[in-house]
Amino acid sequence: MDAGQSSLSPTTSFDRDRHVRFLKMMFHGLPSGYQEQEINHLTLAYFVISGLDIFGALDQVDKEEIANWVLSFQARPKSKADLENGQFYGFHGSRTSMFPPDSSNVLIHNNSHLASTYCALAILKIVGYNLSSIDPDSILISMKNLQQPDGSFMPIHTGAEADLRFVFCAAAICFVLNNWSGIDREKAKDYILNCQSYDGGFGLVPGSESHGGATYCAVAALRLMGFIEDDLLSKMTSSSIINVPLLLEWSLQRQTIGGGLQGRPNKASDSCYAFWVGGVLKILGAHKFLDKEALCEFLLTCQSQYGGFSKFPGQLPDLYHSFYAMSAFSLLEEPDLKSLCVELGVTDFAA
Repeated sequence: MDAGQSSLSPTTSFDRDRHVRFLKMMFHGLPSGYQEQEINHLTLAYFVISGLDIFGALDQVDKEEIANWVLSFQARPKSKADLENGQFYGFHGSRTSMFPPDSSNVLIHNNSHLASTYCALAILKIVGYNLSSIDPDSILISMKNLQQPDGSFMPIHTGAEADLRFVFCAAAICFVLNNWSGIDREKAKDYILNCQSYDGGFGLVPGSESHGGATYCAVAALRLMGFIEDDLLSKMTSSSIINVPLLLEWSLQRQTIGGGLQGRPNKASDSCYAFWVGGVLKILGAHKFLDKEALCEFLLTCQSQYGGFSKFPGQLPDLYHSFYAMSAFSLLEEPDLKSLCVELGVTDFAA
């Protein structure tokens, strides 16, 4: 085996110290391969900061500096009247999305974004920033304009899709700010319920194929909005607003013969779905039905000797799959990892 192959060899036990070093490396500078992800800079930062928090390693970074950096991405209206102009005043995802209009007054950037706003508020909560210092009105009043008549949300004020991902983001934003004025919860609930498929999972939009990520967004949003209880399985009644038995069956069927979890039927196991699907089962109170030993073994085949995790075994690690695999190990109760508030995507301590 040559050096290139051996560098991708998995290690046989969870290597906490290497993962912390991997996250710190990403904190200090992203590799050149992430240049095309510049528009998602805040999201990448969320993976790093939240990951360090799971390991109890936030003492190794300057939390005040992080908070100030995140706050620098906040979009602010010039006046209260601007809150009704249709634009969203949350957080930009990167510096390039903060560029001013061109000479013809045409906006050539993505403006502030629901996903970036969720990540920004999550980071601020993780580092202990006092969120009461943030005026929620500019975020919530303008966010309400993003909700569509069917209850879904667009992530920006124009030219974007509307689906369950952004319903989750909106619910999480309101939950973190402890203010639900930015969302019509009944409409959002109805939209989510319309996304549950015949097989029990949830698609991103009504009528679409069930998907692990969409199912997490649906179940987590319902939990955040208070429409379902935690550990739903033990408290299940016939009046539950979702079809729990079908959802449970669909979710458990996502564990493959190799031990990993897949996002859809007939797809390969992927390390990130250990969190997306595993998180759904955790909220339902059904995580105990997974073959945890087999899942751990699969995840360890995706673990790099340099730290971090890859999507599939034998590949280089990336930040997205690293964070969600690390989160999955928290759900699997790996020693010395903080427990997660699954529906919010941060540790219980931060939540």
